[in-house]
Amino acid sequence: MVYIVDDDAIVVDALSSLLRANGKQVKIFSSGQDFLGFKRQDSCACVILDLRMPGMNGLEVQESIAAKTTIPVIFITGRGDVPSTVTAMKGGAVDFLTKPIDETTLLSCVDKALEQDRKLRLAASEQKNLLARYRSLTPREQQVLPLLVRGLLNKQAAGELGITEYTVQIHRGHIMRKMEADSFATLVKLASKLNLESPNLT
Repeated sequence: MVYIVDDDAIVVDALSSLLRANGKQVKIFSSGQDFLGFKRQDSCACVILDLRMPGMNGLEVQESIAAKTTIPVIFITGRGDVPSTVTAMKGGAVDFLTKPIDETTLLSCVDKALEQDRKLRLAASEQKNLLARYRSLTPREQQVLPLLVRGLLNKQAAGELGITEYTVQIHRGHIMRKMEADSFATLVKLASKLNLESPNLT
């Protein structure tokens, strides 16, 4: 899905026709407020956003989008200026295109943006799954995990927690199974993706 946010009907018509002819689904908004108020489907998407519009300008819309989601943004403008380009790119824009827009360049940018969104969505899904596995650990297993991945031996971890070495071995087995780690190296890798110091994990 490609969302076009632009108040110029001629530009919108040309862009939407081009994108639909190249197999993209398109939804059009004439203002940033309309787009921000729209409840998006949970699908791979990007936004083609005009820099200068009545009401909220493109940079303000980009800022609002970034506060809620990771959807990639491609800016278009009739009059490019360096400060706006810098602000847009710092805000994570995929590209900044000046009208009249080259069709091949636009299609390439859209494909790049959609691929970026696919990767971000996959990473978010994997992180959510990893967090769910971590939350399936008992409170004691959650205490044992960071000690193990720090490289402590079972005996040392047991000493820190005031439990027996055998109990740590049992916990270690449960942790490996629940975290779906086929080796200790995998467990360390998975744990590195979790901020174990974060109070929001449990």
